[in-house]
Amino acid sequence: MQDIHSHHKALLKPLRDALYHYEPEHVRATLTKVFATDATIHLCFPFETLQGPMALYDDVFVPLQTAIPDLERRDTIVMGGVTEHGGNWVGCGGYYTGSFMQPWLDIPPTGHQVAMRFHEFYRFEDDQVVEMQALWDIPEVMMQANAWPMAPSLGREWQVPAPATMDGIITTPYDAEQSEASCQHIVTMLDYMKKHPSQGGPEVMEMARFWHPKMSWYGPSGIGTGRGIAGFRHWHQIPFLNAMPDRGQYLDEITYHFFGDANYAAVTGWPDMVQTITHDGWMGIAPAGTKVTMRSLDFWRIENGLIRENWVMVDLLSVYDQIGVDVFARLREFNKARNMGGIPFPIPENDMNASQP
Repeated sequence: MQDIHSHHKALLKPLRDALYHYEPEHVRATLTKVFATDATIHLCFPFETLQGPMALYDDVFVPLQTAIPDLERRDTIVMGGVTEHGGNWVGCGGYYTGSFMQPWLDIPPTGHQVAMRFHEFYRFEDDQVVEMQALWDIPEVMMQANAWPMAPSLGREWQVPAPATMDGIITTPYDAEQSEASCQHIVTMLDYMKKHPSQGGPEVMEMARFWHPKMSWYGPSGIGTGRGIAGFRHWHQIPFLNAMPDRGQYLDEITYHFFGDANYAAVTGWPDMVQTITHDGWMGIAPAGTKVTMRSLDFWRIENGLIRENWVMVDLLSVYDQIGVDVFARLREFNKARNMGGIPFPIPENDMNASQP
């Protein structure tokens, strides 16, 4: 008999397949089959919370596929598990890709292939998705269009890779013992990490106890990737904590959903961080003393008892919105001299022939 988490991953596979092949009517029909009619759908800024699969299709996927006519979704991580609250979740990570031919969210089209990373988490009850929490890396699309209007990243900006071991789509039967151990490793690591800076210097985090010396920390666009503990600290953690040293002090205001599957672990929450932007400011944001919530949806891969890879998504556009910075208004100002018309797709056959020598 199939375990419950493998069963939920199997229930989600038709939707993943439909989004890979992307025939609009099939996507629409599959969404209505997989999701409960009253499912709560939490999406990144500017979409925010929607109700039901038809809103997800009409308000989100239709405009995206209009901009990217040959849209497809590629999953690199698919894992499932149960949280400490008893919720059964499936977490997916990967990217949407295709030819960017029409404006989307006022981002100018490029005529080239574009890639947008996603982390999407689905909670199942009675064989249907009743809640979705998802972040799309919209700043990544802005950067590929040379249209990002905010501060440059400290870390490396690139197309974040799939797991090095190429085993992120977990199809083996659910191993409760290993999955719980993976999850507990992450929870303990985060408990130690939150000791700094309130309880001491960087040494109180005991990072070498939890992280592989060749770790890769794949942050969202706007922050970027850091390699090794030094890369993680210099390109993300140090400026993050310099700006928000009260990190981890408002636990009564957030809810985490941790779960493990084999040697992977994940967390989702809406929100799962609360802190105040002070001191040096962050990502070019002035230290206005504003308390903000953050949505961070993460995956970890554990190798020989240590974290080797960590995929992190943070809804940075929501953070900017909370402090009164309209990134999309700045985007329009930065790019108002560009041609925002669509690019023909496919290229007309006579134009293709004309380009031949």
